[in-house]
Amino acid sequence: MTADLDETARERTPWGRIARDGLWDNNVVLAQMLALCPLLAVTGTATNGLGLGLASLVVMLASGLLVSSLRGLITPQVRIPVFVLIIATLVTLVDLAMNAWLHDLHKVLGLFIPLIVTNCAILGRAESFASRNWVAPAVFDGLMMGVGFTLVLVTLGAVREVIGSGTLFADASLLLGEAMGFLETTLIPDYRGFLLMILPPGGFLALGFLLAGQRLLKRLPLPKRRAAIDSGPVAAP
Repeated sequence: MTADLDETARERTPWGRIARDGLWDNNVVLAQMLALCPLLAVTGTATNGLGLGLASLVVMLASGLLVSSLRGLITPQVRIPVFVLIIATLVTLVDLAMNAWLHDLHKVLGLFIPLIVTNCAILGRAESFASRNWVAPAVFDGLMMGVGFTLVLVTLGAVREVIGSGTLFADASLLLGEAMGFLETTLIPDYRGFLLMILPPGGFLALGFLLAGQRLLKRLPLPKRRAAIDSGPVAAP
């Protein structure tokens, strides 16, 4: 009976819907308004946003895989503590790995790496999706949610960095490794900078404009909306 249900779920898995939810309609930041503390704290540059986004993506993807794989063994009474334990274990592994191989980025992000455990979006997806679906959709959902979160982090960091410093992905080779040095770009030479955008108030302003832009785009008629998304800088399915 369970095998028949799993097979039916596989046949009806809405892959496009999962991708659209993670990247746009149910985006962790743009729709759910979660993880705003690390979002505003670390997005002074696109490099920092990319680092935290990738760390969160790994945790989301791995937690979806483990929770879905173990869903038949986890009883409803203890599911939340078990989910938290799984997420905390994964975050600890990511924290140790970044400290070992990306030490400079680890120092910059600091406390916000362990605080990934408290990201309600990760626990929420484990409870509402991964624990109720088979492995492939759960992993894909974690991937899309993580990519959507990373895109917002990088976009917000890029906007603040360009306006605040005139650069893009500054210190990428130092924080992410020498292989990422090609990302470093100086867009405005001899730019004096705009300090407000680098400080937390600038994060609130940039996020406000980003949310307003998404809301306006959603109100467009569907053909115009698709054209705007396809031609615009915001990635969407």
